[in-house]
Amino acid sequence: MAVDSAGTSVVERVRAVIDAHKGERGALLPILHGIQAEFGYIAPEVVPVLANELNMSRADVHGVITFYSDFQAEPSGTTTVRLCRAEACQSVGAERLVADAEQVFGVKVGQTTPDGSVTLGQVFCLGNCALGPAAQINGRMYGLMDRARLVELLVRAEGGEETA
Repeated sequence: MAVDSAGTSVVERVRAVIDAHKGERGALLPILHGIQAEFGYIAPEVVPVLANELNMSRADVHGVITFYSDFQAEPSGTTTVRLCRAEACQSVGAERLVADAEQVFGVKVGQTTPDGSVTLGQVFCLGNCALGPAAQINGRMYGLMDRARLVELLVRAEGGEETA
């Protein structure tokens, strides 16, 4: 595995996250969150290290990573967009919003634009049902989303402005 600019290997950094949580009950989730925070994603090369350190199978570790939408196996774009596709949002236009977003970004849900600027994701409830369709941009929740508002918010996000 790679070595960072300080000469610390990725494995050493992963083991440091593991050591911080290893004694906890159900340690895998806090460890995965820690690795995601440290690297921005959970590289496939980390799975065997986690499996070995936690005495789990690689399949079990991989299953948890792929089950939860918060964990990513590759780097995200500079801006992350997650669109709600739950029933309440579907009833007020979420599928149209997904189609519009895929057209605007030129990628399908689950992909990152070639320039790395936007990752388009989906979730099946953001808990903002009364204001659907809902979206989350860089961790911030928005309701009553449509194509024009999505584009406006992304322009602000790319310009470093606080989105509202």
